[in-house]
Amino acid sequence: MNILSLIIIALIGEAVWETLKMTWQQGKVSIDRIGALIIGLLLALGTGLDLMAMIGVPMKVPYVGMILTGLLISRGANFVHDILASINNIQQNTK
Repeated sequence: MNILSLIIIALIGEAVWETLKMTWQQGKVSIDRIGALIIGLLLALGTGLDLMAMIGVPMKVPYVGMILTGLLISRGANFVHDILASINNIQQNTK
């Protein structure tokens, strides 16, 4: 693993944690967030979409990359676009 992979994994890890924190807001479970998480997970697992594999960071545990991708998808298109732009910027700046 190189420093670029470490930075990208840190970015994705923070994004996933912030996504999971949204499921519990103001002392109660957010049904909207749970629904979005379920749909995002179903889409990623159903299609085999794995952001980690796409950016060259293969996961040793099967399905982990797809689960992380599903969690990110649950945040919506703008968020995914921002994450991909950040990853691209990191990759371009380390060349």
